[in-house]
Amino acid sequence: MCLILLAWQAHPDYPLVVAANRDEFFSRRTAAADFWDDAPIVLAGRDLAAGGTWLGITRTGRFAALTNFRDPSRNKAGAPSRGELVRRFLTGRQNAQNYLAELEAEADRYNGFNLIFGDMNGLWCFSNCGEGERQLTPGIYGLSNHLLDTPWPKVALGKSALSAALQALPEEAPLFALLRDDRMAPDEALPRTGVSLDWERLLSAAFVRSPEYGTRSATVLLADRSDRVRFIEQTYLVGARPGERREFAFAVSAPATR
Repeated sequence: MCLILLAWQAHPDYPLVVAANRDEFFSRRTAAADFWDDAPIVLAGRDLAAGGTWLGITRTGRFAALTNFRDPSRNKAGAPSRGELVRRFLTGRQNAQNYLAELEAEADRYNGFNLIFGDMNGLWCFSNCGEGERQLTPGIYGLSNHLLDTPWPKVALGKSALSAALQALPEEAPLFALLRDDRMAPDEALPRTGVSLDWERLLSAAFVRSPEYGTRSATVLLADRSDRVRFIEQTYLVGARPGERREFAFAVSAPATR
């Protein structure tokens, strides 16, 4: 993902609300969201190049989503795919504390990442770029390609828009509308992450448009107090044309831990 907006215990009826965009090269093969054949409790899209995913939830309420940390100077050739970190948590049975220990032990193998993960009882954010672990308290959060709540323009605007969109729940249209915001930030507000100015401009929008790279999918996830989950994915094609829209609904069963 390149933008994750999340409301955790910030709405009386929906303890978890997620609105997220995945930006990627259009040439990278991707499967749309579905329950996986090799892990039937997992609902997620899939990166067909490496087998992992960027965001997903399970029938037992395990949730994980990931963004890359943008700093080309720190990239390691041959590092494993970061989507594997999401896949491993979704398909695993360990609780959050045990998974944090695993992340801490092997985080240096990966290029920079931020991972939000947990279940309906608690969420954590872990970064291998200096921030380490953090348990999320009730509130509204934004994560792009830096640390949690770094006030990049699209993060700040997105959090404000998410706060407003919560008032319209269970209507999901305002959530998809904020994810479709393709306004670029002015140059004076751009971060400096080591990519060219043209790329900083392009990537400053919540919804990214370019001929070869852009927002490939927008996902809205709503989990209510009755342990019902709605998961909606809208895919996008070259030229920002809407592709397939998929929607799923299910009741969360008791999570298994060890």
